[in-house]
Amino acid sequence: MKYFKYIALILMGNTFISCSDFLEPTPSSSITTDNYYTTADELETALIGAYAGIKGVNSNDKKDNHGVQWEYYLTEMRTDNTSTKSPDSEDASDAGQMESFDVLPTNNFILNYYTSSFEVIYRSNVILEHIDVVEDEATKAAIEGEAKFLRAYSYFNLVRLFGDLPYVDHILDPADTEAQFTRVDTSVIYDLIVSDLLTAIDGIEDHGYKTRASKDAAKALLAKVYLSLETPEYTKAQLLCEEIINSGEYKLLSDFYDVFYTELNDEVIFAIGYNSGIQDNSQIFSADWMNAVGNTSGVNYATTDAKAAIDANGGNRTEVSYREDPLTLFGGTIRYQVGKYFPDGETGGSDGQTFTGLPQLAGNDWIVLRYADVLLMHSEAILAGSSSTSSSSAINSYMEVRERAGFDAVTDRPSSLSKDALLLERRVELAFENQRLFDLLRFNEAQSKLSAFATANGFTFTSTDLLLPIPQNEINLSNGVMEQNPGY
Repeated sequence: MKYFKYIALILMGNTFISCSDFLEPTPSSSITTDNYYTTADELETALIGAYAGIKGVNSNDKKDNHGVQWEYYLTEMRTDNTSTKSPDSEDASDAGQMESFDVLPTNNFILNYYTSSFEVIYRSNVILEHIDVVEDEATKAAIEGEAKFLRAYSYFNLVRLFGDLPYVDHILDPADTEAQFTRVDTSVIYDLIVSDLLTAIDGIEDHGYKTRASKDAAKALLAKVYLSLETPEYTKAQLLCEEIINSGEYKLLSDFYDVFYTELNDEVIFAIGYNSGIQDNSQIFSADWMNAVGNTSGVNYATTDAKAAIDANGGNRTEVSYREDPLTLFGGTIRYQVGKYFPDGETGGSDGQTFTGLPQLAGNDWIVLRYADVLLMHSEAILAGSSSTSSSSAINSYMEVRERAGFDAVTDRPSSLSKDALLLERRVELAFENQRLFDLLRFNEAQSKLSAFATANGFTFTSTDLLLPIPQNEINLSNGVMEQNPGY
């Protein structure tokens, strides 16, 4: 695996992270694993490097680890939410595989996300193996908590996408092929994720950051983990959501637009921070979603299916969620651009191409967890897998999100909340935020809904498409140790 790197790579990662609400430690030079990690400050520097692994590299080079910047290919594009513009073109063939549910183990986006995520796990493990250099117990607990949050975050995404995975809770000997490539049951991975997040909740201080892990971020992520288990822990998830709700630290913004373009706002619980204008600190996905901006041709368009759902149920979220591509107004197939992440909030003018700054150097933070998600998870936890519930608490949380979207608190309030209504609400509220696939899986609706969508669009979706293939590169490196997922 590519997480066996010299420690210098971790420190190189530190040079390009610049999250929005905390300072960048200055890395030292001429250092090794043996002589560098001797103080809490040095571990803090390594911790920033772990966040950098999630942030990813702003480039179009498939050899660079892109982290969360290419996550949409594996999540939104593998659902009924988004598509690429020209799936059959040479440049878009890997994306076209996602859109058509015909993914090959050689897909570059899969390999990139897999190795990016394990790189974060590796960097987290480096920190944890040197944690005893920290003398102050509170500082030690906080650093350990953040490192374990990041490891849990990466493993949670991986296990939902790939299923059984290698279990890596420490730095492995590169010669130990068996440990590197033996896949363990998902339940074992989930046990590690839960344990890591419980440690994070206990150890992280309330530092007020939103682009670093906080106690509440760990609670929100753990609530989602509990809901995602094979045997969900609904009560535990409900209690965690209620702790966040009752804290009074978060609220829904009155203007849906501001959620995405007023960074570090009161709705954000955890985000990946970017700053505009400098290659190493910015992101490119906002530009990639545009049409003919730079070298892009539109790689994450809203499907007509998603548009119809938002039109019917989005309320005042509709105009923020998507827009008609200006370049298709004068002929050709009409396409719909994702509207939540225009480069730095700029729409590109009437032609969709004229920006004040360079759209390829956008500074939009990527929101991972926000308060609306917690409210809807709270309703989901109370629903507890049933087809509907008349619980006023569940309906209250659901309606709080709906009311922000412009629906009436009295006339639009249901007497009972159905599973279908909640899944639909999650779709329109969290559209294009890389939640749709995971929601469908968690609600046990992925097979039915994606099969119907695939058939309607000339594709085929089978049960083996619920998981991605393990990258062929990993299979090859394992020398027969690692087994491929069924169907690939």
